[in-house]
Amino acid sequence: MTPLGRQTQDAAMDARAQSEIVTSDGARAEVLAARSAGVRRALFAVLLLNALSAAIKIGVGARTGALTVLGAALESVLDMLSNVVGIVAVSVASREPDEGHPYGHEKFETLGTLGIVGFLSISCFELLRQSVSELATSQAPPSSSGADALLLVTSLAVNGFVVIFERRRGRALGSALLLADAAHTASDILVTLLAIASLALSYLGFVRADALLGTIVALIIAWSGYQILRHSIPILVDASAVDAARLSEIVRTIPGVVGVRSARSRRTSSGHLFAEVTILVDGATSVSAAHDFTDDVERAIERELGTAEAIVHVEPA
Repeated sequence: MTPLGRQTQDAAMDARAQSEIVTSDGARAEVLAARSAGVRRALFAVLLLNALSAAIKIGVGARTGALTVLGAALESVLDMLSNVVGIVAVSVASREPDEGHPYGHEKFETLGTLGIVGFLSISCFELLRQSVSELATSQAPPSSSGADALLLVTSLAVNGFVVIFERRRGRALGSALLLADAAHTASDILVTLLAIASLALSYLGFVRADALLGTIVALIIAWSGYQILRHSIPILVDASAVDAARLSEIVRTIPGVVGVRSARSRRTSSGHLFAEVTILVDGATSVSAAHDFTDDVERAIERELGTAEAIVHVEPA
């Protein structure tokens, strides 16, 4: 094929592909809008539940002065703030692709998870500082009653429901933000259990129990932040979502594909896979046949790897 013929073929394929991309983007935009609305509804429901949990813990913490209870209350308040950040982030992430953001705005949702980590860092530092301060000085143990313990158990039940609800909705909607927030709230369950244990031990006369358990609570918060970062950073830096060898292997199963020159991929916070591959075909292949190859490659990637959007470049072998 002459250079002019190849240019004509490439131009025809690009025009046809562009037409299909526009249609695909429109359908994907509708899916993202529905998903965004679902995530926002879930976050709003969780916000109300976290407000109830925070109110209970603040009341008990103010009455008893227990450091672990105040730490648990701070955790719930930070949960509320992270819910607000999440609602704003998801609203921005649902916007359709534009000239400035041709791949969409989904990474804003991932940035929202980093906001959660910021709140976790603040609570971790403050709680650790207070715990060390109490361990270094002699202070009277917090006083509590059975009613305080009962209130904390109620708050514990609220936290448990939030975790189950957010995990289910996060998996159903493919939302990294909901799953990250569920992981954060899961740490609240342990924090609340430690707060209950602190009141019990203080009641029995263990003076430093509250400060020691407060240190453990701070470490739990730090671990939660690390887990969120571990899952969020690869998305933000466009880490490879699928091993290039695996992607090439899938493409080579298509009859007529002579070879694979390059294969790369990345994944969004919703789990949507973007793949870009360059395939080699016989130089005498027609425009129509070459386009059929790209369709076959796209279907194979989606079939093997789930929800995906592939860009396939065709070059003569």
